[in-house]
Amino acid sequence: MIKPLPYIEKIQPYIPGKPIKEVERELGIKRCYKLASNENPLGPSPRVVEAIKDFLSTPEELARYPEGSGYYLKDALCEAFEKRGIKLTHDEIILGNGSNELIDIAVKTYIGPGDEAIMAKPSFIVYSMSVTSQGGIPKEVSLKDWKHDLEGMLKEVTDRTKIIFISNPNNPTGTMNDKTEFATFMEALPENILVIMDEAYYEYVTSSEYPNSLDYFLKGRDILILRTFSKAYGLASLRIGYGIGRKDIVKDMNRIREPFNTNTIAQIAAEAALKDEIHLKKVIELNEQGKKYLYSELNKISNIAYLPTETNFIYIKLPQGKSSKDAFEFLIKEGVIVRPVGPEEIRVTIGLPEENEAFISAFNKFLK
Repeated sequence: MIKPLPYIEKIQPYIPGKPIKEVERELGIKRCYKLASNENPLGPSPRVVEAIKDFLSTPEELARYPEGSGYYLKDALCEAFEKRGIKLTHDEIILGNGSNELIDIAVKTYIGPGDEAIMAKPSFIVYSMSVTSQGGIPKEVSLKDWKHDLEGMLKEVTDRTKIIFISNPNNPTGTMNDKTEFATFMEALPENILVIMDEAYYEYVTSSEYPNSLDYFLKGRDILILRTFSKAYGLASLRIGYGIGRKDIVKDMNRIREPFNTNTIAQIAAEAALKDEIHLKKVIELNEQGKKYLYSELNKISNIAYLPTETNFIYIKLPQGKSSKDAFEFLIKEGVIVRPVGPEEIRVTIGLPEENEAFISAFNKFLK
């Protein structure tokens, strides 16, 4: 019987939740609110829907392979960044099947058996999964004050270190490292180590202290900045993201990127989403309103703690004696799906007003 490589057996696979309709059927629930995956409750821009409809009006195009380089989407990205005073070229952009695929491509490009990558704990589970799948060694550094312990991560650097992952804001805590902390880290970091800045929640950040990672890209540093259309742009089902890096980094990654890794509809949708700044503003405003409501309601509850967030989700510490497993199982029966992220911690997505109200109502029932 064939066996996988030894390090593959070390990986704990990501377990997705059941479809909402199946949960509703199994539990006899008429309406279930999914607040577990940090999706955009407002959905994509109407421009996206129209662009997809226009494409589908010429069905013969479905028989053709996608534009392999993502030429038009890269054009749109260059235009969007130029409005902010940043000049990019196509050679400095790489597209991925979500930013998740770009993590895999970067790891395959720079990590081999025995090489090390440093990441925070807890943070995005895919970092360690991807590194382990290449025979690399993930070195996890516990958060400090609920943020990346950048000083502690520097202490873990060895001559085998190839990549450092920084999720900023961090998933699942919603916290961020500020520009001063990041500048100190980058100044002390040895050369020839790739910093992967995972900025999946970039559009939701409101803090003026958020570091501008593009400054380090413009200075020619070993940095890969990842962003996605899955969150604020509402295109999670289409799986498309992008990375920004020096031309040589992008060129190296393109050597192993699948030829048609992003599909045509995803490229068209992302291009349309970029051009609708009004819709993006509505998404951010809705998130801020939901955040304020949830803060207000959670402040009324004793014996819990939550972290102020720079994202579209909130990390909640349950009272002593209450487990995240029990919370998940109780809340799902009340028609609200959240994500257990620790023994006594849950993560809840900020949703539409009715979704936020449903969560607070069910959560109060659970605590009582």
